[in-house]
Amino acid sequence: MVVLPAQEFQDLIDARDAALVMADVRAGRTDLLSEDEVDDYLAAPTPLAFWRRKRGLTQVQLAEAAGISQAYLSQIEGGHRIGDVDTVARLAKALKVRIEDLLAD
Repeated sequence: MVVLPAQEFQDLIDARDAALVMADVRAGRTDLLSEDEVDDYLAAPTPLAFWRRKRGLTQVQLAEAAGISQAYLSQIEGGHRIGDVDTVARLAKALKVRIEDLLAD
């Protein structure tokens, strides 16, 4: 057992998380965004809208890949509906991102 201040523990967790992210970046499993892409991300109505456009897909193409209707995708992408876990997982897989990347803060 080790006892240490909460902030030092949090610093260790943050360092571990940073190391995991950097390993994913080096392995090509994580996208790095340019400054312009960050601006686009922040301007997008939802993260889903940003990632679909970044991947160069139309709503029809992404909807087909995820097995949902384009109308339903449009509602999720516009922030008017929240997709269920299975739908969001299929969208993430089609976009090659983590589920967390599609969830708004």
